[in-house]
Amino acid sequence: MSIASAVLVNEDETGLPIELRQLRYFVRAVELGSIRRAASELGIAAATLTQELGRLEAQLTIQLFRRTRNGIIPTDAGLAFLRHAQLTLQHAVDAVEAARHTRLVGHVSVGLPPSTAAVLGVPFMLAMRERHPALRVHLVEALSGHLAAMLDARQLDLALVARGSAARRWRVSPLLDERVYLLGRADLPGFPSKDSVSLAELGDLPLVVPSGSHGLRSLLDVAFERAGVQARIAYEIDGLALLMDAVYAGLGATLQPGCVVTREPGRRLRALLIEDSDARRQTMIASQAIDELSPAALAARVVIYDVARELTAAGRWPGTTFHELNPGGEEG
Repeated sequence: MSIASAVLVNEDETGLPIELRQLRYFVRAVELGSIRRAASELGIAAATLTQELGRLEAQLTIQLFRRTRNGIIPTDAGLAFLRHAQLTLQHAVDAVEAARHTRLVGHVSVGLPPSTAAVLGVPFMLAMRERHPALRVHLVEALSGHLAAMLDARQLDLALVARGSAARRWRVSPLLDERVYLLGRADLPGFPSKDSVSLAELGDLPLVVPSGSHGLRSLLDVAFERAGVQARIAYEIDGLALLMDAVYAGLGATLQPGCVVTREPGRRLRALLIEDSDARRQTMIASQAIDELSPAALAARVVIYDVARELTAAGRWPGTTFHELNPGGEEG
């Protein structure tokens, strides 16, 4: 029996089995917006496809399509069903490939904020290559807000996000807490000469920071407000590489988590620990519900935890406190 015609183990509330073939037909019809075009691509008669889709709607006791003069469009229920149908089909393909190759295969997409990617990205890829060489890994480096939107749209399996940007519908577990550092050139006018500093002492120092769309900026705004000081923002830059170039050029100092301290050790900057307790970033690992994750995504989740633990223990992630993986401890 092929993947397209295999029967799902679970049954719907009517007690009738839903076949993967029906899901495949449904997905192509929605994607193409036409029963005629979908039937042609699938190699079946349009009447057969119409009958199968009608049977699916009858089994679910809900309307999945609206017929229009130009084709079909999904109802709200159809859109919700589409996302799960696509995921089920992909999981079925991955499961068959895993069985055939006797090792974990498939693909996984992971989103990382730029600062986290600087320290975690390459070690994560190396660990995935060593443990799961047959998995195809797609990494996305983007601001927290963009990663959250991609996770909502199911364009990512996993994403590392700041605590405040985690949505209730996600499975969310803490990965680590990071202290914030002041980074800048020692010859920058007004740059402190000690090893640690409070935010209250930085009111006159020009700062180069991300804009308000960045999770770190939201954290800093709150921390400065609680410290009772108005930050002097010289530049807002939403790309970490350019932001750090501006700091290296002496255009200002920046406030960043410890992972950025190790980004480019050959370009010397002073790093001062921020003393304020509010200047801490908690990074969460977020995904869809655990039963919706593919084996590849589950494996990548474990590797992320293991690599983060190793980097923290080795002192390669300054100012970081690691949270052990708690399989049942979701927070969102």
